[in-house]
Amino acid sequence: MSSKSLNGASISAIILSILQNGDSYGYDIINQVRQRSGEQIEWKAGSLYPVMHRMQTNGWIEDYWHEPEGERRRRYYRITPKGGKALEKERQKWMMFHNLLTGLWEEAGMEPGATR
Repeated sequence: MSSKSLNGASISAIILSILQNGDSYGYDIINQVRQRSGEQIEWKAGSLYPVMHRMQTNGWIEDYWHEPEGERRRRYYRITPKGGKALEKERQKWMMFHNLLTGLWEEAGMEPGATR
């Protein structure tokens, strides 16, 4: 699986996880992903917003307008109860893959983060 495919497969889980920690707006989500990935993942707004629109259609997130004191008006997003359930399913799926790979690498004598 290419990095691009892996990024696409994980985007909903990442967005929901960020929103689980609090409401946010698009560019802040992009910045959080860049910072938390150690500058390894760089999302563009053009790829983020279609996914967020699909997540809204699914009822996983909702939006509202907010204008913080002294700042411009922004569209914020928050996770819904349905989105919380979707996040839990995603978490279970990703933890299963994590545990599978960790077990296989340990059997092969590979240290976490090491390359052969």
